[in-house]
Amino acid sequence: MQRNGSIIATVLAAAIGLTASGCGSSSDAAAANNGNTQQESVEVTTAKAVIQPIPSYIEATGNLTSDASSDVAAVIPGKVVQVNFDIGSYVNQGDVLIRLDARDAQIRLDQARSLLEQQQRAVQQAEANVEQAIANLRQTQARLGVSDGETFQIKDFSQVKSVTANLQLAETELRRAERLLETGDISRATYDQRKAQRDALLGQLDEARSNAAVAIRAINTAQSAVEAARAAANSARSAVGFAEAQVRQAEKAVADNTVLAPISGFISEKSIEVGEYISPNVPNSKIATIMRTSTLRLRIDIPEQNVGRVATGQGVSLQTSAYPDRSFAGRIVRISPGLNQQARTLTVEAEVQNVDGLLKPGQFATVRITQATPELAVMIPAAAVRADGDINRVYVIRDGAAREQIVQLGLLEGNMIQIKSGVVEGETVATSNLNLLNDGVFVKQ
Repeated sequence: MQRNGSIIATVLAAAIGLTASGCGSSSDAAAANNGNTQQESVEVTTAKAVIQPIPSYIEATGNLTSDASSDVAAVIPGKVVQVNFDIGSYVNQGDVLIRLDARDAQIRLDQARSLLEQQQRAVQQAEANVEQAIANLRQTQARLGVSDGETFQIKDFSQVKSVTANLQLAETELRRAERLLETGDISRATYDQRKAQRDALLGQLDEARSNAAVAIRAINTAQSAVEAARAAANSARSAVGFAEAQVRQAEKAVADNTVLAPISGFISEKSIEVGEYISPNVPNSKIATIMRTSTLRLRIDIPEQNVGRVATGQGVSLQTSAYPDRSFAGRIVRISPGLNQQARTLTVEAEVQNVDGLLKPGQFATVRITQATPELAVMIPAAAVRADGDINRVYVIRDGAAREQIVQLGLLEGNMIQIKSGVVEGETVATSNLNLLNDGVFVKQ
């Protein structure tokens, strides 16, 4: 109200001066002095514009994308009996998304398991047969005095060896008897007796050899029985292996009726309802799309002239129109090996942590890539800036009066802000009561 009163007084003083213009120049000067005396000043705090090093950065634009995205589809056809998600739902890797009608698959699994049990019992019986055949072989070998793995020949048969020794002795006696018969030292009857003994032993040798051949056949038969039992056991084991494969296949068929989340994330698309019949062989057979957004990828287009100023590991800050007063931090992790031929830009990717979920895939962002070498900048307190829409004003104090300056702002560092143009180092700016200031208003510091 005082300021309005002083303005009115000034206007009135000017009007009086116009009315009394014929009174001479001395009257005009007096009226002007009275008006200046009545004008009040605004009390403000001030600060000087200073030069400070600030982080240097490259400005660019980029788009946010999900760190991972997966289109989910069933691998077998079937009728949907359960749906456990909706758009916007968060799912963990391994969560059940949908279930199909698995009754037929369960029946086949039960049959496969039953067949496997039968084959396993057959293996047990075959292995018992092998043990029995081996026991029979050992008994046969023990009767003949043959060790396991020993090669048995007819001449080694004990009866054959005994008869052969007796036969050799009888042959010797017979040859002696023949010489004695020729000299007349023995009778024909004695010779015939020796010959009869030899012939009897020949018959015994033939019988012993026959018995040995029977024994060898018995051992061979027992060994063949062992081999046959082992072959039957191997065949039974193969049947078990095949039955186990059938069980695994049937178990997979049952498991395939349950569709699990391949990654953790949010459901961005849903295209299935309970009761629908789905088939993986039809186009667009996906049932959902999952996006992982805890970490986002920021795809940044770097102008060709700045290609040499970016490298993996550099920090970036980004802002979106949804949160204009907030910056989000990230770091460059991937750089494209070549430039876009049409746009003449290099695509780099930064990873941005998004634990609170404020950022969304598809958002446009303005990006600043921090450089290793800082730059010097004119800095003033952020409180010294008066923003009117897109216009930013600063009031520079000169000769006790506020002089309005339109400024271009830069980087905000704490409570100080960069002035790219409009204020120079050393100038004093008002930092309080900016709403009471206009160009030319007198101030008190």
